[in-house]
Amino acid sequence: MGKLTTHVLDTTLGKPAANLAIELWKHGTRITRATTNADGRVEHPLLDAEDMQTGEYELRFAAGDYLKRTGATLTSPAFFDIIPIRFAIADATQHYHVPLLLSAHGYSTYRGS
Repeated sequence: MGKLTTHVLDTTLGKPAANLAIELWKHGTRITRATTNADGRVEHPLLDAEDMQTGEYELRFAAGDYLKRTGATLTSPAFFDIIPIRFAIADATQHYHVPLLLSAHGYSTYRGS
């Protein structure tokens, strides 16, 4: 059955981004909130079989708070604070993995497996 997962890697430090807060939103409503573990992953799927629905979603990564804690060199205000990633689930039976590769001045994402 389908599920939604994520993880975050800190490309500056070359390691998983631990203790980074993430929110999942749909149509302006927060669905859930989670924090990454020591491996940069969320312990459980953000959505699983019974909650998976087609539609547009947004993950919001609290990058600014995380980067401050790591001692990254930041401008004031920080270039990134909340990083929103909008995506769509077209088939609720599939696994959608949306990772974030993060540094203080850049990020990238993709649909993983």
